[in-house]
Amino acid sequence: MPASSVALRRLGIAGVCLVSLALCCGLAWWQWERFSSASGTFQNLGYVLQWPLFGLFPAFMFWRIRTLRRRAAEADAQEQVVETAVPEVPAPRRRTAPAPEPAPEDDELAAYNRYLRELNARDK
Repeated sequence: MPASSVALRRLGIAGVCLVSLALCCGLAWWQWERFSSASGTFQNLGYVLQWPLFGLFPAFMFWRIRTLRRRAAEADAQEQVVETAVPEVPAPRRRTAPAPEPAPEDDELAAYNRYLRELNARDK
C-alpha cells in the first residue's frame, strides 16, 4: 500500500475514534444531567461512568489490532531467522524396553480364563 493511503486510513480511524469519544462524552453529560434532576436514579449515574468507556473502545481496538499485527510480523521475522540459522537435527532414537515377564496366574484367575475360553469356543 502506498504511504499516502496508509496515512489517510490512519487519519480516518483517528477521526472516527475522536467522533466516537466526543459523542459518548456528550451522552455521559446528558446522563449526568438526568441523574442530577429530581427524577434521576443511580442507573443514570451508572451510564455516566459507562459512556466514556464506550467512547474509548474504538481507540483501544485500533491500538490492540496494531499491537497484534506488529507482534505477528516480529514473530514471522524471527521464525524466518530461526529457520535459516538452525541446522536440521535428527530426531532422537528410542530404545525398546524388554517385554515384561508375564505375572504368574493364581488358581482362581486360571479357572476364570479357562471358563472364558470355553464360552468363546461355544460361540464359534
